[in-house]
Amino acid sequence: MTEILQKLDPALIDRFAAIVGDKYALRDEQDIAPYLIERRGLWHGATSLVLRPGSVDEVSRIMRLATETGTPVVPQSGNTGLVGAQVPDRSGREIILSLSRLNRIREIDVLSNTVTAEAGVILQTLQEAADAADRLFPLSLAAQGSCQIGGNLSSNAGGTGVLAYGNARELCLGVEVVLPTGEVFDDLRKLKKDNTGYDLKDLFVGAEGTLGIITAAVLKLFPKPKGREVAFAGLSSAEAALSLFSLAMDRAGASLTAFELIGKRPYDFTLRHGQGVVRPLADDWPWYVLMQVSSGRSEADGRELIEEVLADGLEQGIVGDAVVAASLAQGDAFWNFRETLPECQKPEGASIKHDISVPIASIPRFIEEAAGAVASVSAGARVVCFGHMGDGNLHYNISRPVDGDDEAFLALYHPMNKAVHDVVRSFHGSISAEHGIGQLKRDELIATAPPMAIDLMRRVKAAFDPAGIMNPGKVI
Repeated sequence: MTEILQKLDPALIDRFAAIVGDKYALRDEQDIAPYLIERRGLWHGATSLVLRPGSVDEVSRIMRLATETGTPVVPQSGNTGLVGAQVPDRSGREIILSLSRLNRIREIDVLSNTVTAEAGVILQTLQEAADAADRLFPLSLAAQGSCQIGGNLSSNAGGTGVLAYGNARELCLGVEVVLPTGEVFDDLRKLKKDNTGYDLKDLFVGAEGTLGIITAAVLKLFPKPKGREVAFAGLSSAEAALSLFSLAMDRAGASLTAFELIGKRPYDFTLRHGQGVVRPLADDWPWYVLMQVSSGRSEADGRELIEEVLADGLEQGIVGDAVVAASLAQGDAFWNFRETLPECQKPEGASIKHDISVPIASIPRFIEEAAGAVASVSAGARVVCFGHMGDGNLHYNISRPVDGDDEAFLALYHPMNKAVHDVVRSFHGSISAEHGIGQLKRDELIATAPPMAIDLMRRVKAAFDPAGIMNPGKVI
């Protein structure tokens, strides 16, 4: 555990602990340790106290005391974030507020197609509850077995379903938020149409816990598709993948529910290091696409749609080879390949990651220009490109050269970031498509965003959190 530079007053710790009870006020170093690191190991925070409230009232009382005493609070859900927003600083002054005990699904309304869930509900648990009610909750992430709804909303999570269903913000109809003052903003409404003033919920979704603590939300559900067809295709270029996407949108329209682009290198890494993965195609290709078509009418309709897309793609020379899953199990295996892929970069040594988005039509040119930018920083560095082509979001990661040194490569972190992000900006793209800003990209955001945008964000922050106690040092 990181050495605490400035311990909290024991009397203050006792006051906070009295709100949740000693059982849910973690003070022991071993108990606290898992809350102080994140999955990439980039940040190691310090704190004397982790609070695990079990009700909205307890969260409110914690924040009232925090405001009274000027104690900074770091909200944390499943601790699966990738930009350090959930990790405290190293001062020891901040306390962690874990939302994991707020884990009730309060209501599923199948007529309104909504679910009201608390912030600590695990995403996969919510998916399963929706499925049991013959509905679909479409947010789908690699970390869905451990990430929680509060964190999904606070980071405006994306994932593989954004093409058809939108990101977390678009799936959210209403929120319940505890403000830094301890006041509770109850906006748990199910309305799809509501033009009564500012849409306040959107300030909290994507704010990474800097404006308040989301304790519950009303989320959209959808009818379960009657048919889901999954295919894996091999292509000669990113341009061909873009042509296939255009063809698929033209033929399938709203039934196209996923379109994932995978470069040869991450494909090979997954075959080399993935546990339990099966090679989708017999031959190797420079690029691959994982495509899903969902039909609200029947399995046969979904099958006909996806086969029509691929047949036209083969006939036009866009697709080199393709296979449509012959069963649900094979379709799940294709998705398992994609979901296993991100972790398979780790065994290849140090990496520098970029979560970017550009206009869909610009993806092939971005890939070409970014490769040149990478080579200018580190000759021999290996581009590991994959992502959600259907919504313009690429994970443009860079692994160190084969015989390179991890430490020496990571020393290039900032020049590599700048080189890649400069290309992103030249296409009017975003340096954070779905992971957020947190600590990782805070300084770059401040340095490169339009000054007026930063000024407006700071005004919003000051209005909601004038004492500066709400997840300080994150975003702006």
